[in-house]
Amino acid sequence: MSHHPLAVHLLREGLTESVHVCEVVAADDRGRTLMVAGQGSTPVFARSTLKPFQALAALSAGAKERFQLGERDLAILCSSHAGTMTHARQVFRVLWRAELEPDALLCPIPAGAESPLVHNCSGKHAGMLLTARLHNWTLHDYAHRHHPVQALVRSHLGDLLRMPAEELLAARDDCGVPTYQIQLSQLATLYAHLAAGQRPDLETLMRAMIHQPFLVAGEGRFDTEVMRLSGGTVVSKSGAEGVQCLGRVGEGLGIAIKVRDGAARAKYALALVLLKQMGWIPVGVFETLAERFLHLGPYTRLEVEGELSF
Repeated sequence: MSHHPLAVHLLREGLTESVHVCEVVAADDRGRTLMVAGQGSTPVFARSTLKPFQALAALSAGAKERFQLGERDLAILCSSHAGTMTHARQVFRVLWRAELEPDALLCPIPAGAESPLVHNCSGKHAGMLLTARLHNWTLHDYAHRHHPVQALVRSHLGDLLRMPAEELLAARDDCGVPTYQIQLSQLATLYAHLAAGQRPDLETLMRAMIHQPFLVAGEGRFDTEVMRLSGGTVVSKSGAEGVQCLGRVGEGLGIAIKVRDGAARAKYALALVLLKQMGWIPVGVFETLAERFLHLGPYTRLEVEGELSF
């Protein structure tokens, strides 16, 4: 399935200064592509949009019950957080419940920081440590692609995508653990599953994200503001290099966006326009979010050209 991609224009006093080419797929939880711009088969590294599905490994191991994890804990497992004191403390609490120290985290220490707790992927890494602890697997190498924790993550992804886990193409993410290159349509399907409410484990994670949006990203960040202002009807998760995913809660519909040049500003603008066009957010919510993510300054704004095709 191939259609014209969408374009996001940066306009300076109404004149085009830059153009970002974008591909989009809308899919349901049965794996059917419903609408597309560009090619649904475009390969993309899912990057941080995978975090809710990587957290499935901890849930399947029984971490929620064993360590009495609440919604705040589960939200931080799925997060790409801002590294505030609140975020770091939440990750610390997750580790503390499993009698783990912050230095067990294998994510990098950001420049100018003193602890890996403030790394934006520390929650994901904490969930992987809990999984290893529960299975009595080694802790020092949980990030290695052949570690049983990562095999369990691949198993869940393969199950959701109805494909053999060993066929997933892996490469190391910036934080050190594997990420996977899948088709854009498959990424949209994953978010349709997350939003559908048909699997108790995925629904638990999705509810944690929409009920604790600040912990998923941070004040003023796109995912947090979309989930907060939509009143929990949309689950949203960003990934690096122009990847953005959205799910319509309770309806089993997912959207995956890839900006070809990796620009974050373009994916946010496109996501907002799609949310409005598809009726997933009210006009008032769109206008509030547009003030931050479409109107970039007194002389510049973003404008989306094109539409999804059936």
